[in-house]
This record gives sequence, C-alpha cells and structure tokens, in this order.
Amino acid sequence: MNRRALLAALPLLAAGCSILPDRPNVPVRRYPLNPQRPNARGAAPRAPVLLVRRVRAVPGLQDLGLRRLRPDGSYEILTYEQWLAPPSDLADSALRAWLQASGLFTAVIPQGSRADADLVLEMQLTMLEAVPSAGQARAGLSGLLLREERLSSRVIETLEVGAVAPLAPDAEAPAMAQAVTMALGLAMGRLEQALAPLVGAGFR
Repeated sequence: MNRRALLAALPLLAAGCSILPDRPNVPVRRYPLNPQRPNARGAAPRAPVLLVRRVRAVPGLQDLGLRRLRPDGSYEILTYEQWLAPPSDLADSALRAWLQASGLFTAVIPQGSRADADLVLEMQLTMLEAVPSAGQARAGLSGLLLREERLSSRVIETLEVGAVAPLAPDAEAPAMAQAVTMALGLAMGRLEQALAPLVGAGFR
C-alpha cells in the first residue's frame, strides 16, 4: 500500500476502532418468580369457580431487572440480574396455581377462559423489592373480589396484603431473588387467608 492510500485509510481504521465495546460483555442471569403453596388441598363440595383476571403491576414494577431499594430511598434496577419474564406475568401464573392448590375453589381459570365463573379476582402487584439495608425483601398485592351476577359484577371485598422475608445486608442477586420470591409466597398465603371466609360464607 502506498503512502497516499494509507493516509486515506486511517480515518476508516479509526472509525472501526470506535465501535469496539468499551467494557466486557456481561451475561444476564435470569431468575424464576414461582412461589408454591407447601401442599395442595382438594376442593370442598360445591366450591366455586374462580376467574383470576390478569395480574397487573403498578408503575415501576414492569422492569425485568431485580429492584433494590438503596438506603437513601432511591431504587436501583439490576440490569444484568433479571426475572424470566415481566414480574406481573410470573405473579399471575403463580397466583392461579397457589389458589388452585388452596382447595377453596373447584377450578381457578385465567382471563379469556370460556368457563363460567362464580367469583372474579382482580389483583395488582404493588411491591416487589429487595431492601438489603433493612435486612428484608418485600412483596405486596392489592385488588378486588367480585361476584358474577346476571348482568354485572358485585364487589364483595377490597383486598390488600403484604409480606416480608429475611435478607442478609450483603446478599447477592441470587439470594435477593430467592428472598423476594419467598415474600411473594407469604403475601399469597395471606391473600388465601383473607379469601377463605369470604368464599366459605356464600358457597357452603
């Protein structure tokens, strides 16, 4: 290559260098969010059918990254430590499985099912975070239980539950994901406890 050609190629070589990554490629780790009821119960005779409408999430909980609360009150989203899917989608699946295993219902069906439902549950994921500085992980759910009537749905009860699970102050991401999952399971257990008398009053 002569001198003129070499000088002409220098800007292209420099531009090529500028697109090289300035930091190493960090692999993303993904975690399940699947709290499970410790044991499954069979449904009682005449137990109702429950339709669970899709669980939604409050603003800020749509991110895949694990959510950590700093001591100053600000949130950090862990970009490379993620849930397998949006947290509300995972909570939706886990909640239906949990309530089916509770024995309170003949069947727990998802939104869009063509089956007739006696009751409808509308829930929102309100909290899902690790708080290492407080030594805990937190989860919360809120929503409504409705009864399907001929032409409308009647609100039976407003529901709000929350729970915490222990977390070491120096916990790494895998331990945070595990603690958050435990907290969500505890919250679902409290939701089951809140539903039990409401369901039993009308279907026994």
